Amino acid sequence: MTTASHGPAADGPRPDWRTFRSQDIPWPTRLRVLAIWLAVALVMIGILVTRLPLSGQVTLQVGDVAPRDIVAPRQATYLSDIQTEQRRALAANAVADAYDPPQARIGRQQLLLASQILDYITSVRRDSYADAEAKTAYIRAIVGLDLPASVINRILALPEATWERVASEVPVVLEQAMRADIRENNLADERRKVAARVRLDLADEDATVVNEIVQDLLVPNSFFNSERTEERRQAARDAVEPVTATVERNEIILRSGDIVTAQDVEALRALGLQQSSWSWQELRAASGFVALLLAVFLYYLWRQEPLLWLRPRQMLLVAFAYVVFTLIVKAVLPARALLPYFMPYAALPIILTIAVNLRVAAVTIGLFTLIVGWVSAGSLELMTFVLCGSLVGALKLRRSDRMVNFAWAALYVLVSNLLVVAVFRIGAGAWDWRGLLELSIASFVNAVITATVVLLGLYLIGALFGVITPVQLLEISRPTHPLLRQLLLKAPGTYHHTLIVSNMAERAAEAIGADALLTRVGAYYHDVGKTIRPYFFVENRTEGADPHSRLDPYTSAQVIITHVKDGIELARKYRLPERIIDFIPQHQGTLLVSYFYHQAVEQAGSAEAVDQAQFRYPGPRPQTRETAITMLADGAEATVRARHPASIEELEQIVSESIQNRLLAGQLDDCPLTMADLTGVRRAFVDVLRGLHHPRIAYPSDMAAQPRAAGQAAPTPAPANNGGAQVSSAQAEEERASDDGRAAEADDRPVF
Repeated sequence: MTTASHGPAADGPRPDWRTFRSQDIPWPTRLRVLAIWLAVALVMIGILVTRLPLSGQVTLQVGDVAPRDIVAPRQATYLSDIQTEQRRALAANAVADAYDPPQARIGRQQLLLASQILDYITSVRRDSYADAEAKTAYIRAIVGLDLPASVINRILALPEATWERVASEVPVVLEQAMRADIRENNLADERRKVAARVRLDLADEDATVVNEIVQDLLVPNSFFNSERTEERRQAARDAVEPVTATVERNEIILRSGDIVTAQDVEALRALGLQQSSWSWQELRAASGFVALLLAVFLYYLWRQEPLLWLRPRQMLLVAFAYVVFTLIVKAVLPARALLPYFMPYAALPIILTIAVNLRVAAVTIGLFTLIVGWVSAGSLELMTFVLCGSLVGALKLRRSDRMVNFAWAALYVLVSNLLVVAVFRIGAGAWDWRGLLELSIASFVNAVITATVVLLGLYLIGALFGVITPVQLLEISRPTHPLLRQLLLKAPGTYHHTLIVSNMAERAAEAIGADALLTRVGAYYHDVGKTIRPYFFVENRTEGADPHSRLDPYTSAQVIITHVKDGIELARKYRLPERIIDFIPQHQGTLLVSYFYHQAVEQAGSAEAVDQAQFRYPGPRPQTRETAITMLADGAEATVRARHPASIEELEQIVSESIQNRLLAGQLDDCPLTMADLTGVRRAFVDVLRGLHHPRIAYPSDMAAQPRAAGQAAPTPAPANNGGAQVSSAQAEEERASDDGRAAEADDRPVF
């Protein structure tokens, strides 16, 4: 036997708790669970990429006219690609073009060309066979020169000595000019500077000739370097840091009638307000996100919750929670400023805590928070709001057997919500009192809605998934339930026995950490089958003949055993949960109806002549700690009631023997009780029974009305005899009422 904790919602087959591992999960079960979560993944992906009509998003492009005022639902800080690109373009444009250094080779080429041109002009001037018109034509034909007619005439008219001075000045001026950085974009400026470089002792007409020749020979010697220019501009772009843009909550992004700009579209996308057209890229992103979340969750279930794979109802409940949460978040978050703070995010994790366990709920809370971040474009405040409220609520409402616990959980959720709102308002630097008041009201309403949704959800999941919940247990534990009323009216002795057993079982369940509420309610219904033939059971007979005296042992045994079958039929008729129905056959297990079996053996004269199977309950043996505790409580209470212990030591011995008998009979082999658990169970039984079977003082009838004199010794206590001949009927009734009162006092509930 090993320790294992099973919540009230456990369902499905129960394997050997001691050795069960993930590898022991049957392949059909694995495939069924994977099929469920594959369907969940497809639904979640569809929700995330679908454009919901009521989500509050808009479809606007650059140049469109805003149909209404669009307000930021929350503060958002994002990297603005548009503003960043604008700043980078400005930085790149501010970089000047890069040019190569002046090339001396080009200067030398031009000087050589100048020398050749001057030699040619000299030869033309000295040509005695050519007239003036022919000489002008020769000079005009020089490639690289485009001299005006007045300059050509001046060249031809210059005296030889003057021409030699002009010809010698041209290379000098050209060399000086070619030493400068001459580019295509400043060539005209450099040509204008040539006149200033000519010797001042030349006549104006001669200086003009030099100026015109040099200007024509002047060419660019420094050229644009596109690669270096692009490198510098790229470096300037890279030096610009990404621009961060911030949109404040309730800031108007677009007013009705505004022309939409690229920056407006970017802000809408950052806030999740832009309902972009469907794209394969978005589908791939959503698919990867959902696949990652569910892969992590399934890996957790595989490693830490292998038994959950065998409980299809709980698995369906968890899957349904994922789908519902994703749908709510997608419908509410994108374009709302205040509405997201009203949503009861903590309700689903709290329901999972109650219906499954806290571990599964905690992992689910973390994944839910990531879904909120995905839909809200990474809103840290909203993610923190969801995470803290859900965790606090789930941790607080670990016990849901009292309605007041739901109120306390709602209060804790409220405090968590208010703290998150206050922290983020402080971090903002400036106090928005109106916004703080609105969010505080939303947090209060959120807590109230959370408690309401949890209660309604627990009712619904019990009906939809067949998962038993504490709310359902509290409902069927009311004394006005038709089956309990029937038990009280038809089998009052069994009803009294049931109350004592339920108190014992509940106290023992609390002592070992089992589900006390489930144990108590299951004990209420474990003997309801006795209402069919109540007079065949000794606790319901006050006087008259024993009906078993007219029956043979086989028939009597079948009548006794049939109360299990009758109880199951009644429980199904009144639609009790399966976990409660389990208590009816399992509290008897496969025990032997020993009294009638021994009668049959005595009549047959030999044990071999009697079929023992006809005297055994059909079982099964207890499968959970709760049903096992109820079996032990049922046996201990009946044994103590039959043997009337006269001391506490005798009471403890009877209880220990009763538990030991069932242990040795193998009735506890299929349940996860440990020997330490049995010790705690025994102590709890003794504590309850000690208050019910304590010694009482017997008062003689002639002393009952007389006060005892001072100093008179008290009568010697005599052991109580419930229903014995030594106790009067009035005293027996008094003791019965006293026992009922103590049972109710131990249970802290009204007596049924």
